[in-house]
Amino acid sequence: MIPFGKTDHAAGGRALEIRDDLSASELRTLAARETKNRAARRMLAIANALEGMSRAAAARAAGMDRQALRDAVVRYNAEGLDGLCDRPTPGRPPALTEAELALLSARIFRGPDPETDGVSSWTPPDLCRWIEDRFDKRLPPQSLSRILRREGFSRQKTRPTHPETDAFGAGRGTRSGAPVARPKAQKGRRPAQGRFEKDPMGRGARPPGRLAAPATPS
Repeated sequence: MIPFGKTDHAAGGRALEIRDDLSASELRTLAARETKNRAARRMLAIANALEGMSRAAAARAAGMDRQALRDAVVRYNAEGLDGLCDRPTPGRPPALTEAELALLSARIFRGPDPETDGVSSWTPPDLCRWIEDRFDKRLPPQSLSRILRREGFSRQKTRPTHPETDAFGAGRGTRSGAPVARPKAQKGRRPAQGRFEKDPMGRGARPPGRLAAPATPS
């Protein structure tokens, strides 16, 4: 171990030391090959310190402050070169656990019960209410849609029907053959939104307005 800098109160009143199993030149060579910029700068700062530079000068030459260099030296002494790499962050926890996703997928496959669920097919708001009742979690419908897409479900909208189709088709079947007046098309009319349901076929063509599970490879 090589003494580094002045007395360090965090180290029990002793001067901070640096392990010397790698020389300054070896650290510089490794820093030149390192793909992670932050780890390379820490190697260079420690190499500067091993060559006799002060803590402030060694840190400044590598583009960091004194405290960052001290933290790097402590981690380098304890873990070697691995301690100079950034530690992975835990990240944001998922909105639904694997077990909850499995229960949700099974519920979509089974489909709703009109008597108990009050709906005949699933929509994002319906599933959000089911999730809140079952898991005590509140999810916006947009977030749930993204989760289902990542799980391989596809949302399909109901195929739009021309407003004249039913009336005109009914006229063909009358015995009298009397012409049926065609109603005027309503401008700005939007098709019904898609719903989330199980796919009875499982692959290939799917009935409109349903959420189909990903196809199982044969």
